[in-house]
Amino acid sequence: MNITASQVNELRKRTGAGMMDCKAALIESNGDMENAIDYLRKKGQKVAAKRADRDANEGVVVSKTNADHTFAAVVMVNCETDFVAKNEDFVKYAHSILDAAIENKAASVDAVKALMIGSRTVADSLTDQTGVIGEKIELGAYDLIEAPMTAAYIHPGNRLATIIGLNKAGFAQVGRELAMQVAAMDPVAIDEKDVPQEAIDREIQIGMEQARNEGKAEEMLEKIARGKLNKFYRDNTLLNQDFVRENKKTVRQYLTEVEKDLTVTAFKRVMLG
Repeated sequence: MNITASQVNELRKRTGAGMMDCKAALIESNGDMENAIDYLRKKGQKVAAKRADRDANEGVVVSKTNADHTFAAVVMVNCETDFVAKNEDFVKYAHSILDAAIENKAASVDAVKALMIGSRTVADSLTDQTGVIGEKIELGAYDLIEAPMTAAYIHPGNRLATIIGLNKAGFAQVGRELAMQVAAMDPVAIDEKDVPQEAIDREIQIGMEQARNEGKAEEMLEKIARGKLNKFYRDNTLLNQDFVRENKKTVRQYLTEVEKDLTVTAFKRVMLG
């Protein structure tokens, strides 16, 4: 059967599949466009099944806010190779999932997978992409923040992205700077009181072991270790960290100077690997 270039191009536009795959699908389907689309989707399901046990450790991480900056989300879409992760179409695909999540204020990974991109759910589109690309493609992570003011930051290379929430609206630049702070400094919590107890216990154990190795008396070990917690809080809680753009002040001091009572309500940091 004679398959025209215009048929191949139309199928490619509708599915994203390669030209040779589109031509083969049209030949197999006797030129019927809808049957060719079904053929490619079934191929995607077969490829997905074959690659289900493969590791998808590469990918992209992207983040964004809605128009009024009250909702922010971050998405990780995984693939198998860095080559695919750097492909412009793959990055656009990740952004299409993020846009759908933000538009619908999706509350979870499962909610994102149920959203529609065009005529397909995100879950089905991930399978379709597996068939098109030939690698395992999956939604690796999704997180969100709702706040009076949100901001987002994507580090160059699309391997790390952050979102942050502030308690007052109208501070887009502040939010952007703190989203970058979170990317650079990787805090574990907003403030001392927000540090998980297991993290505190772990730091105390490390501090005690360090003091023991330094020959300190056994009865002094816990006291010494608890003293070291202050440095841990300074280094690892966002409000107590040195502000990266002006390290003579803490993030808390910076916020207070901008606006009294301005503070961070939440942050999320998602990174490949």
